[in-house]
Formats: sequence, C-alpha cells, structure tokens
Amino acid sequence: MHTFNLMRRCWIALLMLMLSTASFAHRDRDDDGDYQIVHARYGTAERHIDVTPRLKELARQDRRFKLVNEVFGYDPAPGERKVLRIFARGRNGQMRTFEYEEYSHVDGNQFTGWDGGNWGHERWSGGWGDGPGHGRPSIEPPQRGDEGEFQILQARYGTAQRNVDVTARLKELARQDRRFKLVNDQFGIDPAPGERKSLRIYARGRAGQVQTFEYEEYGWVDGAQFTGWGGGNWGHEGWNGSWGGEREERRPPISGYPAGRQDLQILRATYGASGRDWDVTERLRALSRGSRGLEVYVDNVLGGGDPYPGQRKILIVSYRIGNSAPQEVRVSERDTLRLP
Repeated sequence: MHTFNLMRRCWIALLMLMLSTASFAHRDRDDDGDYQIVHARYGTAERHIDVTPRLKELARQDRRFKLVNEVFGYDPAPGERKVLRIFARGRNGQMRTFEYEEYSHVDGNQFTGWDGGNWGHERWSGGWGDGPGHGRPSIEPPQRGDEGEFQILQARYGTAQRNVDVTARLKELARQDRRFKLVNDQFGIDPAPGERKSLRIYARGRAGQVQTFEYEEYGWVDGAQFTGWGGGNWGHEGWNGSWGGEREERRPPISGYPAGRQDLQILRATYGASGRDWDVTERLRALSRGSRGLEVYVDNVLGGGDPYPGQRKILIVSYRIGNSAPQEVRVSERDTLRLP
C-alpha cells in the first residue's frame, strides 16, 4: 500500500509538472514576436473595413491562415484585388505596416500576443495608413512621391480605335504599389475584346513638354518616373488630348449630343442575376463614347466582378440612338452585346 501511494504521488507530481511546462510554453510562445498589433484593415485604398476583432478570432484558432474574403465574411471592394494591412508597434516604439495580398497566407509568428488576442487596444485613427504621422507601408519610402520627372495628365487603356479613360483607376493602383502587371482585370473592363491593348500615360515634364508613355498589355507598369505617383496627386489638368497625344476639341457628354446626330447613348446598364445587380452604366458609356455602335463580350470583366457567383448573369441595357425612343436589350453572360 505504501508503495502504491508513493507511485501515485509521483504520477500526480509529474502530471502537474507537464501541465505547468505546457502552460509556460504557451505563454512564452505568445511573446515570441517583435511587434504588437495596434489595428488591422482589409480592402483597397478606397474601400476598406476594420477587421481587428475578427483577426483576433482567427489568431486564436491558428497561427497561420489563408487570406480570402470568406475569413472576414465580407467583400469590401467586389471585383478588386484586396490586401490585409496590419499596423503594429515595434519594441522601440516605431510603427510598421505589414501588408498581405489576397489569397496569400498570414502568419502570426512576428506578432507578440498573437494567440491570446492580447493586442489591438490602442485607439487607431490612421485609416488605411497613408495619412501624415501614421506611417506609410514599409515597401515605400515616405518621400517617394516627388522622385519622378513627369506629372501625369491622363491615362487611357485600349487601342487607337477603342480606348477608355482609366486615370481614376490608375490612381488606385498607384497607391497600392509602385509596379503592377497590365491586364484587363486591373481596370475591370476590356475596351477592345480580342485585340492587343496598351496603356498610354500622358505626362508633362519639368520643362513643360508633354510626353506619352506606352505600356503593352501583359507588360509591367512602373511609376518610378512619375512625380506624386503613390499619393495620386496628379490628373487634375483636364487633359483632352487624343489617343495620339494631340490636343483636340473636347467631346460633349454622351447624354448631351446635339440634335440630328445618330450617336449611341447608353441610358442605363446593369449586370447580375436574381436581384443582385451591379450598375455598369459608366463602363458601357466609356466603351461607346462618341461611337455609333457597340460590340462587347459580356462577362465578369465587363461587370467589374461577379455579383452572384455560380449563377448565370444577364446584362440589361437601356439605350437610345440619336433622338429616337429608348430601347432595351438583354444579353446573357458569355454572349456578345451588339448595338444598335
């Protein structure tokens, strides 16, 4: 009996030691990292949401996870490539931004207290993180905006016959990175299906001369030579040059063509299914501007994303030819819209 009690005490002591060691290891693992998370946001520079509470839940489940919309239960910018930005403070008090692209993996090893969720208690007012005093991402130096020699006036994407103004979208891309690959998905529209397209950037040099920079489809665009690239502080001059760069008389808006002309006017256009429809009016207007006809392939690229995954979508277009009565046409996904 004495031997049995002795063995029992030894087993209990050993078990307590094992539990204590495991608990200590867990606490120690939480403090492995060098950065304390302050805040986390998911989306794009223009459309993003606070995901700090949800990130805590994910951290408690695993140290590593794949970055997809489903983990946050929301898509803040449908049709656009999103990123997760984690704003964290180092042991020296300096702020740093960690950025993870959609579909990549997030690993919490470099963050202290990751598993326990013991972070995110500081008040954050830095938004997407590009504001003064809140630190810019580590991938770009704070003063890079004035490195270039040329100020962008406008950007157009397509061919000489069919092209669209992408200045606003180029600003969004510039805020995300200095360099990106030129594909239709970046602009959410294919202005000339089946043809090889290019991006033309019209910019003014420091001496006042205007120069055209051309990038072929599937090539890479680098903003190093443009001043103010990352800040988007350009494109305000109202450039009205042609595809070739020559100055031309500004075209009137589509909805205001003079009487007598027989141009195509897009009144309204939606893309979707079962009540989940996205307004694509401006996309079609950009494709048809100044023309008397329109031919475009209907797919998610034209729609700027997929409003209803797994369902066959329909493009509904209300249009007018000149001063005629409005008409409506419906085209199924993967078919071609031809107007008139």
